[in-house]
Amino acid sequence: MEVERVQAIASLSMSINTIPLEFIRLESEQPAITTVHGSILEVPTIDLDDPDEEKLVKLIDKASVEWGIFQVVNHGIPYEVVRDLQIVGRTFFELPPKEKEVYAKPTDSTSMEGYGTKLQKEVEGKKGWVDHLFHRIWPHSVVNYKFWPNNPPSYREANEQYAECLRKVTDKLFKCFSLGLGLEDHELKEAVGGDDLEYLLKINYYPPCPRPDLALGVVAHTDMSVITILVPNDVPGLQVSRDDQWYDVKYIPNALIIHIGDQLEILSNGKYKAVLHRSTVSKEKTRMSWPVFLEPPAHWEIGPHPKLADKANPAMYKTKKFSDYVYCKLNKIPQ
Repeated sequence: MEVERVQAIASLSMSINTIPLEFIRLESEQPAITTVHGSILEVPTIDLDDPDEEKLVKLIDKASVEWGIFQVVNHGIPYEVVRDLQIVGRTFFELPPKEKEVYAKPTDSTSMEGYGTKLQKEVEGKKGWVDHLFHRIWPHSVVNYKFWPNNPPSYREANEQYAECLRKVTDKLFKCFSLGLGLEDHELKEAVGGDDLEYLLKINYYPPCPRPDLALGVVAHTDMSVITILVPNDVPGLQVSRDDQWYDVKYIPNALIIHIGDQLEILSNGKYKAVLHRSTVSKEKTRMSWPVFLEPPAHWEIGPHPKLADKANPAMYKTKKFSDYVYCKLNKIPQ
């Protein structure tokens, strides 16, 4: 059965200035109704190159407790590396449909990897205004090049270069999270798989939408990851829930956006909060983003860190295999 991609639906919808019913969100979700207009949310922005490590740890800790999201600047990834990642991703999505379908997620696959549209069980049959491409970029042992486009020819080099740079940022962030939680600097990374920690890239492609007031790119959610490191393009669309209100997040050129994910909330025994966020779409422009989800291996068990749960501070979360957690979340089964 041929899957209808949002990119194709968008082309037709723009010509008739409407969108199919399954993309129209409930009133309680519609961006025009639920967004705080005229107010841009300035989430914490942190200089990752600050030589004062103690200050850096405190800033990241505070942002993780109070916000669950922050942006980092001076992160050490060259502008050209990020630019090339964006160029090859955009080029892939601009290919003819037949070329993209070569990388489609197999219908019987239990993995997220591949080109696709639907990700999780849809609430009331509603759909997100987005197509995506998932594939792992690190470590080499879990990379499946079957889902890496051959066109453009520079796709592999650009992604491998980005993965190499991103690992340094990741190690610095994990050290800061670990120290902020009162652990040894290496303990948090070890608790999520150590060198087997997996880097899952997702490219989100949100084509122009004639009714951005009614649709969402991605519905409100928290990430299943430990953390997510996201590169946006310059088209606004990321929204964060703050005090039960939805706000646009300020775009900062060349910054990386860091989301606290479910697994870090669990490991911290609730000290750090996974950020509730969603994506809106634009009427005139294509929005894209490149989140990398840092995840433990499927078999890895995650629960509150032993040093962060005791009689005085009981464990607030169950310990379970990451694969079981993912299955429950995608199928809307209580954890």
